[in-house]
Amino acid sequence: MISLNAYRDQWFGNVRGDLIAGLVVALALIPEAIAFSIIAGVDPKVGLYASFSIAVLIAFTGGRPGMISAATAATAVLMVTLVRDYGLEYLLAATVLAGLLQIGAGILKLGFVMRYVSKSVMTGFVNALAILIFLAQLPELDPREVSLITYVLVAAGLAIIYGLPMLTKAIPSPLVTIVVLTIVAVALGLDVRTVGDMGELPDTLPMFLIPNIPLTFETLMIIFPYSMAIAVVGLLESLMTQNIVDDLTDTRSDRNQECIGQGISNTATGFIGGMAGCAMIGQSIINVKSGGRGRLSCFAAGVYLLFLILVMGDLVKQIPMAALVAVMIMVSIGTFSWSSIKALRVHPRSSSIVMVATVVTVVYTHNLAIGVLVGVLLSGIFFAGKIAQLFTMRSDISKDGRMRTYTVEGQLFYGSVEDFMEAFDFKEALDKVIIDVSRAHIWDISSVQALDMAILKFRRDGAEVEVIGMNEATETIVDKLAIHDKPGAMDKLMSH
Repeated sequence: MISLNAYRDQWFGNVRGDLIAGLVVALALIPEAIAFSIIAGVDPKVGLYASFSIAVLIAFTGGRPGMISAATAATAVLMVTLVRDYGLEYLLAATVLAGLLQIGAGILKLGFVMRYVSKSVMTGFVNALAILIFLAQLPELDPREVSLITYVLVAAGLAIIYGLPMLTKAIPSPLVTIVVLTIVAVALGLDVRTVGDMGELPDTLPMFLIPNIPLTFETLMIIFPYSMAIAVVGLLESLMTQNIVDDLTDTRSDRNQECIGQGISNTATGFIGGMAGCAMIGQSIINVKSGGRGRLSCFAAGVYLLFLILVMGDLVKQIPMAALVAVMIMVSIGTFSWSSIKALRVHPRSSSIVMVATVVTVVYTHNLAIGVLVGVLLSGIFFAGKIAQLFTMRSDISKDGRMRTYTVEGQLFYGSVEDFMEAFDFKEALDKVIIDVSRAHIWDISSVQALDMAILKFRRDGAEVEVIGMNEATETIVDKLAIHDKPGAMDKLMSH
């Protein structure tokens, strides 16, 4: 449990940096929230209200200071069918339920699952997200849709972003880029796409409302699959982003608290007419690179966002999309792990395959969860293969040729049982067989069944079999699952 002093420091330990970074993030959140609303098939205000609500609430309840959460594409794509078939009210109910499921995951301390996501999957996730962020900017650079001046503004924006820090780092260069390009576009009357072209901004505060749906079991069956998908994908992206921000800031944070915080934010957001969201790696990196480190940066981003759309909406509408495209291209370049390309030649082939497979799957499906799942599965397969290679067996025959001792070394599990069985010579005429597992560990039902089969085959040919050297864990699983001493054991094994 975090101390009061530490929590206070997370709020007020970096006030100036957090307030400035929050403004940069808020400006970049507006077009994205509108775009994600369009993806989900709802009014832009649904995404904007959600981004405000989630950012403000997660600042208080989350486990990772400095990480930005709001409406995201990862969750928006999961809502399309629900909105199309049942409407907005069901989406709001699904958002509430998704939040409750995430709270449950935090209470059950399921944040530990991130231990099993390998570095290769993390790198693939980051690289894929960088590519997706860049690809998302291409519609704003389509020569059939935009004028030549758009490219000039984007180039000027990138020049400011990368050039200004060489002169001063007192003000975040992305914020300067947005302000300067907006002034230039307005002063010169340039014909370029603006934030206002993305959709109407809301002009009223969000209001508390209860989703207008029938409170029946049938309704639950409709929204539950969507809520579960949103909850899982939201937590997956949030925890992955949390790891990245941890590394960027050289700090550690509470995964389970982040699960609870995401859940509280989504549950409350569903009651004010907002869609579900999660952590945003792009915005989080913008925040960190702009000097944001504490909870105040996320809170400020949410408050700024609401202020900008309600009070300064007319000015915000005039921000050229080229300015925000330049910022997001900077995020894409900064997010991509360029060193991972060189590392392909020196890293183990299995690690490189996992990384590339994660990238390809995410980019192809535009679904981060599927890509990470593929990466984790491949990591598991390669890991099992490596462990299986560490397994060895040797045998020694007694001087009279009537007793053979098989010595097992390594990990006996589903990946090594084939080598285990092939090491035995069941045709050899013996009086006694000793299977020494003092240097081995039996892990699962597959290995217990293989041991059963070996014992029964030797016994069938008249040999006495003794298993020696079992450690406590091995003895426990063998006593629980083995059937070689039970009647009809061979028939049971063969029937499997």
